[in-house]
Amino acid sequence: MTEQPIEPAEAEVADFDAFFAEQAEPERKGVPLKLYGRTYVLPPSLPALFTLQLHRVQHSARPDDIRRLLGSLFGPDAVDHWTEAGMSDRQLGIVLLWSTANVAEPGGVSMERAAQLYDEREAAKGKAAARQNRPRPKGKGKGKPRSSGKRS
Repeated sequence: MTEQPIEPAEAEVADFDAFFAEQAEPERKGVPLKLYGRTYVLPPSLPALFTLQLHRVQHSARPDDIRRLLGSLFGPDAVDHWTEAGMSDRQLGIVLLWSTANVAEPGGVSMERAAQLYDEREAAKGKAAARQNRPRPKGKGKGKPRSSGKRS
């Protein structure tokens, strides 16, 4: 008699629709904000598009990348409206910091605290840049240069 391999039962489908329906929380309202005469309502949670675009645009200065990222939070023409109104990079940074914090936890960060956090981050960047641009001290020119002891 020969043994027959056991066929696995038909694979069960992972039904995320049902899972997410079971996990559903009560519908939250987005936090409103007013900027340059317009009222925006933040989404109740960060859209997947925002998260995906954030990774893409971290090192990009392309205006279209920034528009697409911010469009998922504020609408497609918000960035153009803000720049036409004269928004500075500091103001943009504060609005973004405040917005992302308040999507995660409504009322979690005030405008004043967002400005303080933004200024602290910028100051830290400035210090890091100054350290990188600082000239290295030159040796006294005597003998062989010091080594870290590591072999190359």
